[in-house]
Amino acid sequence: MKPKTIIISVLAVLCLIILIQNTQIIILRLFFWKVSMSQIVLMILTMLTGFLLGVGIARSKKSK
Repeated sequence: MKPKTIIISVLAVLCLIILIQNTQIIILRLFFWKVSMSQIVLMILTMLTGFLLGVGIARSKKSK
């Protein structure tokens, strides 16, 4: 197995463990809005946003 594959697998498992342990309902206050959601949903959205921003930045630097 390639080292990159092993690292990605370990990080994915760690993220999954963190998500499973955080399932309580939270209230997100953003300016004038209050949104009640499961903490797991908020964490998934945050991780996806970070991943997409990272991919976008990497691609923009690669094209220069």
